[in-house]
Amino acid sequence: MQHKVIDAKDVVVRFAGDSGDGMQLTGTLFANTSAIYGNELSTFPDYPAEIRAPHGTVSGVSGFQVHIGSGDVTTPGDFCDMLVAMNPAALKANAKWCKRTATILVDEDSFTPALMEKAGFKTADPFAELGVDDRNLIIAPITTLTEESLKESGMDKKSIDKCKNMFTLGMACFIFERPLDYTLDYLEKKFAKKHPEVITPNQKVLKDGYNYAANLQMVANTYHIAPAKLKKGTYRNITGNQATAWGLMAASEKSGRPLFCGSYPITPATAILEELAIHKYLGVKTLQAEDEIAGICTAIGAAFAGDLAVTTTSGPGLSLKSEALGLAVMTELPLVIVDVQRAGPSTGIPTKTEQTDLDQALYGRNGECPMPIVAAHSPAGCFDAAFNAAKIALEHMTPVILLSEGFLGNGSEPWRIPSMADYPEIKPPFATELGEDGKFHPFERDPETLVRRWAIPGTKGFEHRVGGLEKNHMGVLSSDPANHQLMVDERAAKVQKVADFIPELEVDGPAKGRLLVVGWGGTFGHILSAVNEVRQRGLEVSRAHFDYIVPVPRNTREVLESFDTVLVCELNSGQFARYLRGLFPKANIVSFGKVQGQPFLVNELVDAINKEI
Repeated sequence: MQHKVIDAKDVVVRFAGDSGDGMQLTGTLFANTSAIYGNELSTFPDYPAEIRAPHGTVSGVSGFQVHIGSGDVTTPGDFCDMLVAMNPAALKANAKWCKRTATILVDEDSFTPALMEKAGFKTADPFAELGVDDRNLIIAPITTLTEESLKESGMDKKSIDKCKNMFTLGMACFIFERPLDYTLDYLEKKFAKKHPEVITPNQKVLKDGYNYAANLQMVANTYHIAPAKLKKGTYRNITGNQATAWGLMAASEKSGRPLFCGSYPITPATAILEELAIHKYLGVKTLQAEDEIAGICTAIGAAFAGDLAVTTTSGPGLSLKSEALGLAVMTELPLVIVDVQRAGPSTGIPTKTEQTDLDQALYGRNGECPMPIVAAHSPAGCFDAAFNAAKIALEHMTPVILLSEGFLGNGSEPWRIPSMADYPEIKPPFATELGEDGKFHPFERDPETLVRRWAIPGTKGFEHRVGGLEKNHMGVLSSDPANHQLMVDERAAKVQKVADFIPELEVDGPAKGRLLVVGWGGTFGHILSAVNEVRQRGLEVSRAHFDYIVPVPRNTREVLESFDTVLVCELNSGQFARYLRGLFPKANIVSFGKVQGQPFLVNELVDAINKEI
């Protein structure tokens, strides 16, 4: 067989196996290696929703998709160039994502009659049954080869079998010309303290997998993906949850306010709390509360005490926090609520991604209870989204909801580490002067922003009280109808005035025309790719993306009403489209939604755009 080295602009690799096969680690190491090599990349971890589903079943398959390229990479890719399937169930669950030219690498040892039956295959030829027998098949006895590699290691069979993901990673690194240095170093550092005995075996298996692929005649082609031409700077691969945590820490630094996070663990937001807990040396305080309500209430207490207060959650947890959200609005205290959205309602499919919490963020509280809403649009973009959400909360004395998504929180991409000198100072409106009567009036407002002043408890002369009952500007309890109307109006106007401090909506393409494609949150990369694909066919289409939901940018009406049709694409049943129709009834807004617990496919969006054109 003639071996070829193919220069590829980009490739998509999907690792899949049982939830105990280490596919998340394998995919992460492959992605990190590619990031260090200099490629652009986007990842999509796809976890099973069940807690330890039965071994070998389709419901227990765990996947990790990596899209690497020498140019811009904005999505994890629709279909893969190589599928690594560690058992029959992984093949069955993921064969539909293989391109017609894809390579499929499987562990031959796992394709036993028992596991084939458990995966639901009806015949002895799974490839023909799935219609992928025309792909480039690499059927390798990975388990046997791993056991052979480590037969002198002294490890038991169970421990040896856990190393087969490293053998597989070595094969993938050869096929896509990935250096082994990063993974070898990772294994050294990861296990040096607690499990040094596993370092050498895993390193040996990795190298043996690489060498086996180099000598395997079934590997017809290897692929060279050149490093991307990136802006000068220091880069690292970062997940959205990590970036969110770091953005909050940056806001703490720029505001001079200590950071407090009170949260209850919930998929897929837990990693933010875990990341913040690592950084106690930066003055970060974290509390794992006994439930969601306690989490937000401790954060509100920290805000009253003068901290940058944060609480993190996902959909069901946001429901539980709704009463306390109203308390934060009524007390007008700075608080960031991070909602990493997942598929619902109720427990739903907790490991799958959606954008279905928007209505809850907009309206899920009693009374007239408005608050700003910010949305992150990419894993690396979560840093700026978190920083900006904290800036709004601190400078406008309001709770702010930051909407992320499971796709963003768990996914990763290269991030150019910024200089903090490039970020603005955050200036909370501290109370420094008493009223003419010598008393502090906690709800008197700046005449331009309508923001009340923040008096840190313990400051002499600024004693005051806040709480859930309505008060007047003096901070005195009041059930006067006119005062209640005034305070409700002022709180709403304060939120709307945030629009004066956020960027205007940018239009990619002509400023007016036939079609504007609109998105918000994590649909950014998929919509960008779809619009670019449509443009390559000679069609004219414009694009706009919302990072700010409440309030919307000041020029939104002008933008939307400048197009014959506005196509809103979102991972729900049309929540943002309905919201925009309510604000701008003259705009012709059309909705395209998807509620499958999965991100958009680019070709789905291309079809939707072509339909409107």
